[in-house]
Amino acid sequence: TAEAGLKACATNMRLQNKVALVTGGGSGFGAAICRRFAEEGASVLVVDRDAVAGERTAREIGVTATAPVVIAADVSSPADARRMIQTAVDTFGRLDILVNNAGRAQTPLPFTSTSEDEFDRLFAVNAKAIFLAAQHAVPVMRRQGGGVILNTVSVAAIRPRPNLTAYNSSKGAALVMSKSLAIELAPDNIRVNAICPGPGDTPMLATFVGGDSAAHRAPFLSSIPLGRLTAPL
Repeated sequence: TAEAGLKACATNMRLQNKVALVTGGGSGFGAAICRRFAEEGASVLVVDRDAVAGERTAREIGVTATAPVVIAADVSSPADARRMIQTAVDTFGRLDILVNNAGRAQTPLPFTSTSEDEFDRLFAVNAKAIFLAAQHAVPVMRRQGGGVILNTVSVAAIRPRPNLTAYNSSKGAALVMSKSLAIELAPDNIRVNAICPGPGDTPMLATFVGGDSAAHRAPFLSSIPLGRLTAPL
């Protein structure tokens, strides 16, 4: 029966009774992560600097999941980082999964033409934000007996491209931070992983390639063995 089918699906949900907070959840990979986590049964907190984008993701997943919570926040702000983790605890009583997905792109520029302000902002969003969120999430996870931290890094941390030195460096810092946290937090049953996607068909791509046309994308595509961009699903 239909009811039996729904019950069978529910028992197969890998994230049922879990609480997940996803930064950068308003678009791209973040929105896709929110959708998939909701499909797997998680209660989701959608964090995005753009409240309208966060609400859009919430509407997409709200029809099939526990009503998601939308938090408008700047992940590089210590106060906002504290607030978003506290909101998870206040709302659901716990936090099982922290996804540090929010990121900042860089317009390709020679290293010597990159401003100090841009360098600082890239590191604030792509690296420091992971540090801030984890500092508030880890005590919660320790009290619970464990948890998971997933950091969206980039292939740029492994295979940097020219004219993106500040961005590449910020992602390199995020990768090393992920490795360090994984070692340090393993005894607490807190698993830390870094995900390193290649160029993705997301709103950030136009910044990297200097526009949103096929001609702008062509150089990136030519360097990818499969000849296609990654896609949030």
